[in-house]
Amino acid sequence: MTATKPIMANKQELLDIEKGFWTGDSAYYEANADVECLVAFPHMAKAMTNSELAATASKPNRWRDLDIKLKGMVEPGSDIVMLTYEARATRENGESYAALVSTGYVHRADGWKMMFHAQTPMDTARDGPQG
Repeated sequence: MTATKPIMANKQELLDIEKGFWTGDSAYYEANADVECLVAFPHMAKAMTNSELAATASKPNRWRDLDIKLKGMVEPGSDIVMLTYEARATRENGESYAALVSTGYVHRADGWKMMFHAQTPMDTARDGPQG
């Protein structure tokens, strides 16, 4: 077995990629999601191909006023990173949205690719701002 150099994820780079998933279009998803991605939302949980996932981002500028507060990040392997954060944003229709979000990335030859994403919505009225 040959020794490999640890990749050591750059937190800001991953957060920048993550923000793009909130605001980007289908081309962004195609470029930054892995071949297959496991997703979990309150009304949907399944494995999606890159093209299936990209098709969900058909409307650019779906979100505005995005605020991400990183809560934790672990790197269980030299090519895998998991991060969890609190997200607050405004939907296209003006409705407030807040969620606890976890995303997993795998490092490929062309950079970090999202391979897992889960959101647990929070009650914005009840939960209020979190620090």
